Amino acid sequence: MNWILSVAIGVTTLTSLYLAVRYRSMRLEGVTPVPVLTFMAILFTSGLDVGLLMFPMVDFEIFASEPDYAFANPLALEFGFWGFLVWGFYFLTTFYFCVVEPKLQLFEIPAVKLVNNLTIIGTCAFTGYLFLHYLPGYIEGIPDAVRYTLVAVTVLVAVISSTQIRFVKALSLTSSGLFFALIAGSFFASNMGISGLVGTMGQLGEYFGQLPQFVFPINDYHAFYLFWWFAWSIMIGQFVSRFVTGFPAWQLLLLLLVVPSIPIALWFSVLYWYFANEVSIAGPMSWAMMGVGILFVVNSLDSLTRLYTHNIGFTVEALGTARYIAVNWVILLGLVLAFQFTPFKIEWVGLTVVGIYATVYTLAFRRRRVLQPSRA
Repeated sequence: MNWILSVAIGVTTLTSLYLAVRYRSMRLEGVTPVPVLTFMAILFTSGLDVGLLMFPMVDFEIFASEPDYAFANPLALEFGFWGFLVWGFYFLTTFYFCVVEPKLQLFEIPAVKLVNNLTIIGTCAFTGYLFLHYLPGYIEGIPDAVRYTLVAVTVLVAVISSTQIRFVKALSLTSSGLFFALIAGSFFASNMGISGLVGTMGQLGEYFGQLPQFVFPINDYHAFYLFWWFAWSIMIGQFVSRFVTGFPAWQLLLLLLVVPSIPIALWFSVLYWYFANEVSIAGPMSWAMMGVGILFVVNSLDSLTRLYTHNIGFTVEALGTARYIAVNWVILLGLVLAFQFTPFKIEWVGLTVVGIYATVYTLAFRRRRVLQPSRA
């Protein structure tokens, strides 16, 4: 599967660069534009999930010990898996849903619409599964009954939040603010000081020095991440494109690459200091991480639940509030358990999304005349 992934990354990366240069001055605006700060909060909290909090300490250990990763330090590697270049996926899909989809309506084709919505639901469930799977590492000794109950309640809160767009906006701003508070609190608790933070962040330079290494899969674990980014890419572009506020194409690309990468770089640098100095994160810090992680799960799930329910007509208006909540809670919780108890993998979802990309590229080429500006 990795060769398919490599081809897909090459094609989408070149397409993004072409669009950013060819249409650099084109202003992109969604159907519900919001202030820039709100847009970035929605993008950041919808486009990331609890893995941002739960994966790094595990990944640092892997990167420090396995020879495949010897070309860069663990901090630079983790940043490469989560930051900067990978956010280019969202530029391509946001551009598409702002500019191309209104003209071609390819995602209204029944087969495309069905498969796309199935991938959205599957990726939503994977977010819940990650939360379920990694809980014991952050709440030591948590009983299974409590773990499953906590996940079920979190999914329920996310579905309830998805009933109103104002909940989604408010929760995005709240989660972003609390994430920055978590970074600040972890920094002050570490006693690393400004010099320690600057010195640690300096190690991120190896990412930019080895940037070509991160474009294509290094190994199967990196491929897992890249398939995961692909799985997210279409639905995040479809969702956040609604809120774009008149950015020129080049500016949107720059915002996507740089702005989310700043808090990611700060967070990973603080965590890496804990790892490198063998300082435990057990206790208040792990509980704080779990609290913010729950908000991230809710924020990701409510955005995507709102998206797929709109796409398939399972809206509050169509079903009524109580039925809407019950139906979507059962669907998502059932799929979370499917990830837990079956061989179902996020790589399969990512591969399906690559297939959607191939279909859209083909259909867009065949209907390219519709995209050409009309002549007077």
